[in-house]
Amino acid sequence: MDRAAELRELESRLMRLSAVAESRVDEHARERELAGAAQDYLALAPHAAARLEDLSSALFGKVLDEIEANLTHAIREILGQDRVVSTLREVKNGRLNVSFRIHNAGEEDAVEDIMRGQGGSVCNILSVGLRLIALSQLPEDRHRPFLVLDEQDCWLRPSLVPKFMKLIAEIAHRLDLQVLVISHHSIDLFSNAVDRVHRIRPDRELGARIEAVKG
Repeated sequence: MDRAAELRELESRLMRLSAVAESRVDEHARERELAGAAQDYLALAPHAAARLEDLSSALFGKVLDEIEANLTHAIREILGQDRVVSTLREVKNGRLNVSFRIHNAGEEDAVEDIMRGQGGSVCNILSVGLRLIALSQLPEDRHRPFLVLDEQDCWLRPSLVPKFMKLIAEIAHRLDLQVLVISHHSIDLFSNAVDRVHRIRPDRELGARIEAVKG
């Protein structure tokens, strides 16, 4: 290769290297810009997360206030006691955690165990109330308004069952829900609060026989 050809080859290599260098400079600038944006995001993230937690608490707080009022009404209607249902709301790991409490009106420090309170009847009432509330919030076009309550009155005294069923019936009619209640209590306790009553009896041939008592 003569001297002139060698110079041309070197000039060509220089141009290629210059183009590569220029592209690397542009890429470096873009990476620095992305790194700066990431740093800005990381600096903003804790404040954004805290704000989202505040907004979540405020949003769900309104819903929980209504739930507290409805459950308190149910407890007072059925048990005939001046009891109050309240919630303890905490944000943990970015999620809102809610625990329910019950106490006498004006005695917030004397919290009763909702699982065992009143012989378990408090748990019966709150459980049904939360199910009805949850079902009422589901999209109507994707869920059937139908709820099965299997022995949800198991811890209630027989004398409280009619009030319990009357309140369930009122809420179900207001929310346009169909509710199927399964119970071991006497049928007489249900006749004034429900549309239909069926009794299941053992049968030697069929295993079980269903009798229509009402409706």
